Amino acid sequence: MTRHILLLGAFLLTRQLAVAQSYTIKEVAAPAAAGFSAERLQRMDRFLQQYVADQKQAGVIGFISRNGQIIYYKAFGKNGPKKDQSLQRDAIFRIASQTKAITSLAVLMLLEEGRFLLDDPISAYIPAFRNPVVLDKFNEKDSSYTTKPARSEISIRQLLTHTSGLSYTSIGTKEANAIYAKANIPSGIGTPFFSLSASVNALAKLPLMHNPGERFTYSLSTDVLGRLVEVLSGQSLDQFFRTRIFEPLGMSDTYFYLPPAKHARLATLYAENQQRQPVAMAMQGNQSPDYPNQAGQYFSGGAGLVSTASDYAIFLQMLLNGGHYNGKVLLAPSTVRMMLSNQIGNLSIGDRKFGLGFALATAQTAARLPNSEGTFDWGGFFGTNYWADPQTGVIGMVITQKVPNSFNDLNDKFKMLVYQALVGTPAGTSVSTNGATATAAKKP
Repeated sequence: MTRHILLLGAFLLTRQLAVAQSYTIKEVAAPAAAGFSAERLQRMDRFLQQYVADQKQAGVIGFISRNGQIIYYKAFGKNGPKKDQSLQRDAIFRIASQTKAITSLAVLMLLEEGRFLLDDPISAYIPAFRNPVVLDKFNEKDSSYTTKPARSEISIRQLLTHTSGLSYTSIGTKEANAIYAKANIPSGIGTPFFSLSASVNALAKLPLMHNPGERFTYSLSTDVLGRLVEVLSGQSLDQFFRTRIFEPLGMSDTYFYLPPAKHARLATLYAENQQRQPVAMAMQGNQSPDYPNQAGQYFSGGAGLVSTASDYAIFLQMLLNGGHYNGKVLLAPSTVRMMLSNQIGNLSIGDRKFGLGFALATAQTAARLPNSEGTFDWGGFFGTNYWADPQTGVIGMVITQKVPNSFNDLNDKFKMLVYQALVGTPAGTSVSTNGATATAAKKP
């Protein structure tokens, strides 16, 4: 039964991508033209304003688009210690792990060029990963450990799906936190002067937390993929992103490190005081919260980018379009279908599955939240969250800049408020018998 459901989901996704129109992100005058109730959207204003008034966040941005039309794009609250420093909607945010989806796109662009196959071992391209070992015994007192040979090499597909056996610095397993810290492995955030090639090679010599393919473990896998892009393309990850993704798509505010002319637009990063209220983050040792304004050289494929809501919406719309945007083709629809298909089999992340770079909503997810089955999503460490819904054409983002964050209900509540305002279909569309929005095909 499960297999039939997965096959049906893959069929419906393929059909949706096959008829996808080439939408571009633009403002729309009347929400009703895209099926949204202007009256019900006012609930969004009240909700986000209250979140700021209650000092759960200093500032927050809400973004909604449907079929490329921006339905809602507003900023609330402040951006800095002074009372008159209000948050602007074009503020540039540290998107952290939202970088992962863009790195995954870069990898699949190279896949389409015949540079590798998904089930190739990563050691064929980064030799330091040959003969991996798995953690056997760990001594918490001194972080010493023993290992045993892994059952298999790590594949590129396993890196894309976080089933490689790698873990994370600081937010990983307790064993990985200690072992990686001892080896000085960076997280990709606030470490602008490390070397990506040296760090990935050092990571390759450390033990895996489990055998490749055995479990989903959120990890530095995407940083390894960033290095793979460099090896295969002959460019730095920064150059590849700039020339192959950002410039073709028109993502003019997305960077690893900001040019000086845009430093002032970097959003203030907040922490929490003892009352869980936001306070501007201070230096953490030798790490500056404004690391994106430094002239860095470490290009973390897992966590390094900054961007705006409108820029990231362009990236997501390109995928909803089936891999093309504004006349530029980055991926074929068949590759986008692979990207947005379950790649982890019977493994799960709560009630979700995982594709090649994204979490995927299942029928169970769609029963719990109003977004459709097949919706793809993820977020970032500093309080940024996004999703894109292929069935309705909706893109949603709620963006903050605070860590830690004691109030983690914002994303799900925001999602509920988006869909309660979606009460109709855009002009020129119809709803098919399976509930998906159907449109006539357009050429890219």
